[in-house]
Amino acid sequence: MPRAGLNATVIVEKAIEIIDSEGLEHLTLARLASDFNVAAPSLYKHVRGTQALMDQVATQATLDLAEAINKATRGEYGRQALVALCTSYREFAHRRPGSYRLTQRARDYRPWDEAAKEVIAVVVAALHGYGIDGTDISHIRFARSVLHGFVTLELDGGFALSYPIDQSFELLIEQLDSSFQALHLKA
Repeated sequence: MPRAGLNATVIVEKAIEIIDSEGLEHLTLARLASDFNVAAPSLYKHVRGTQALMDQVATQATLDLAEAINKATRGEYGRQALVALCTSYREFAHRRPGSYRLTQRARDYRPWDEAAKEVIAVVVAALHGYGIDGTDISHIRFARSVLHGFVTLELDGGFALSYPIDQSFELLIEQLDSSFQALHLKA
């Protein structure tokens, strides 16, 4: 008989909590079972194994990223939307460092594919004021690459110089804005 209250959603939430507070390497089915005070085989009633769990965690984290960006950018346009996009993206990565990394790995898992499309859709919506739409793949990749590169370097301690990181992030936003304004003026 399944433990009362234990289901796939609860397991995924706990897995995200472990990943974000301790790191991906600390997530195992044995660890989850211990945290829920059940035998590890009991988890298989709710998840099909470690890979299935990672797919579900990645999907939920990706949906959460889309929601964070959407919430921050809703009702914003142009530069304000870009600032909200960049800021919410960075804040999400800081708040959810372990699961953030899982949002960036392509998976052979349809629910994750759909969640990733939601992230792209909210990024495109935020960049719409620059004339960017869903067919402008290179500019979408450009924005995501710049943001991902910055937050990954930041999370990994790659900015060791004493210069304030926030000032560098402001420059990143300024440069994206300038690039996208120039693109919009060409159209």
